[in-house]
Amino acid sequence: MLTLLRHGPEPGESARRPLLIAHGLFGSARNWGAIARRLAVDRPVLAVDMRNHGASRWAGTHTYPDLAGDLAEVIAAEAGGASEGGAADVLGHSMGGKAAMALALTRPDLVGKLVVADIAPVAYGHTQMPYLIAMRDMELAGLTGRSEADARLAERIDDPSIRAFLLHSLDLRADPPRWRLNLATLECEMDTILGWPDLKGRFDGPALFLSGGDSDYVRPEHRETIRALFPAARFAKIPGAGHWLHADRPRDFAAAVAAFLDA
Repeated sequence: MLTLLRHGPEPGESARRPLLIAHGLFGSARNWGAIARRLAVDRPVLAVDMRNHGASRWAGTHTYPDLAGDLAEVIAAEAGGASEGGAADVLGHSMGGKAAMALALTRPDLVGKLVVADIAPVAYGHTQMPYLIAMRDMELAGLTGRSEADARLAERIDDPSIRAFLLHSLDLRADPPRWRLNLATLECEMDTILGWPDLKGRFDGPALFLSGGDSDYVRPEHRETIRALFPAARFAKIPGAGHWLHADRPRDFAAAVAAFLDA
């Protein structure tokens, strides 16, 4: 099963469904600590490391049916004895949002409410390969601290915020240091990660598509596709936030998610 971080009451100790959080590409459960704690006041919150990320298992594939199956396994194990039929509310960002959508479409019985953060069920034409190649090719031998790692990564990546995000997945305590990412599989599966599988299901439950006001990942032309798969979809934007909306505006993001889950 996926490695996870628990926040709030244990499943079964609260009358509310657990909330399962699935991070995006190159992320981890640790990236969601502040948001998870804000949402765990009266419900269990489970933030997972997706496969090929963090402390979770490495695998040779990284398809959305794979990722949806991983999330289903967590819900079955963690919410099986809870109220409301053993389901969980699910929040996913970017890659994790696509995994959450795939789960809702293939196993709607496991999902209560769905929150999809800044992603649509479509294939995207951009690529994250430059970041992956920068990590893959970075010399790790002899690293003594994060500032030195940042300097090495800066040779390929100019944006300090992106470098800081990626360096969360660098294990400097290992000898030699190593990435907590299965870069080989993620490189082979990049087209799959950026794409979207042909799933025939439909999720009729409550769904919130929450986007960054400064992001173009969820466009007006995507709404017809979204509503065909998620007829009860609602749309909202967080002003001043980009694609990493939970990091750009954490209080606003947590408040919007809580309001939707509490309604």
